Amino acid sequence: MDGRNELERPGDPEFMSSLARGLAVMRCVAESSRPVTIADVSRRIGLSRAAVRRCLHTLNLLGYVGQDARGYVVRRQALALGHPYLSLNALAARAQPLLNQLRDAISESCSLGVMEEDQLLYVARSEASRIMSIGLRVGSRLPLYPTSMGRVLLAACDREVQEAYLDRVDLKALTDKTVTGRGQLMQIFQRVATEGYAILDEELEIGVRSVAVPVKGKAGVVAALNVGMSTARVSLEDLRKRILPALRETAADLSL
Repeated sequence: MDGRNELERPGDPEFMSSLARGLAVMRCVAESSRPVTIADVSRRIGLSRAAVRRCLHTLNLLGYVGQDARGYVVRRQALALGHPYLSLNALAARAQPLLNQLRDAISESCSLGVMEEDQLLYVARSEASRIMSIGLRVGSRLPLYPTSMGRVLLAACDREVQEAYLDRVDLKALTDKTVTGRGQLMQIFQRVATEGYAILDEELEIGVRSVAVPVKGKAGVVAALNVGMSTARVSLEDLRKRILPALRETAADLSL
């Protein structure tokens, strides 16, 4: 790999070349199937041996790489950098068969979502039928404030985090029922936190309602689980009596 062009941004005063070099060295060591020498890294990424030696010395002191007679190797500390991503993949893998079971039991589409960069990110989904005009799949993103899963995730945040989020986003009405008032949304977050679930009724799309509950880990809420349905097929009463209990049971099975 040749990282010369990735390590310098002459026109960007905010770009940290030293950090870019360190990450390039770390990646080079991590991608190698055997211990690498300073000369190996220098040749592969186009840095001087002196610069590579300083990077490896720093990474070694921080515990990210280790050194033996043959060269440098990745140490366990480096694996912690990818732990959140790996944990999310593991959660999605555990969730998929449970979502499939829930879908078959209630004949409605089910999804698992997490908060990422002020958006709701779908990480697992089991579809019974398409009820929305947009096709939802793993990797789809929606705004947080007009979604049941988004409201569950925001309800789990501190008030300061909620207020900062509302300061940043453009609260657009997606239907004539979408709640966009800041005070109303803050009240909704409080109610969802108290009740442990969020019901969305045609705020994201006319003809569609959904219910979501939190999925909890050791550190608190890590994701949200929801069921989406047609308003013509499932009443609010049926949602509360039949769908919500089944959803809560699945969330409990998925929670750590």
